[in-house]
Amino acid sequence: MIKNVWIDADSCPPQVRNHTVKYCAGKNISVYFVANKNIECTQKGPFNMIITDSSKDAADNYIFDHTTGGTVTSPSEDLVITRDIVFADRLVTKGVHVINDRGTEFTPEIIKERLGERDFNLQLAQMGLAKSYHEGYDQKKFEKFANCLDRVVIRNL
Repeated sequence: MIKNVWIDADSCPPQVRNHTVKYCAGKNISVYFVANKNIECTQKGPFNMIITDSSKDAADNYIFDHTTGGTVTSPSEDLVITRDIVFADRLVTKGVHVINDRGTEFTPEIIKERLGERDFNLQLAQMGLAKSYHEGYDQKKFEKFANCLDRVVIRNL
């Protein structure tokens, strides 16, 4: 049963943060925003803001240290929302439920595929064969996220 949702909040879109707070309030699930600065949330509802120091990976390490892993017979009670593939891999290996703000649930199979894609794209960029770009966040991506969040929480009730 999911009891806690942890948000790697530095790069998480406001729409995702607000929806998560509203969604979890109705299910009695605690929400934690973790970042190295205060992150705003306009949604009325309970959430906890945890501010870490600004060292590299401080927020990731805080979340990792405060989540409980799981197994098939004893699933984790924690769900983490992050877009960081390397961090997601650490969490999946620990047995924590992980999704991103684009509606992807990271499983052991999917995370390995995504790590491979990340490494390949990084190599292309380092060779000057690909440009790095940040795609926008639109309603379609948000709907995929909201459906994924609901699916993972309901499956783990």
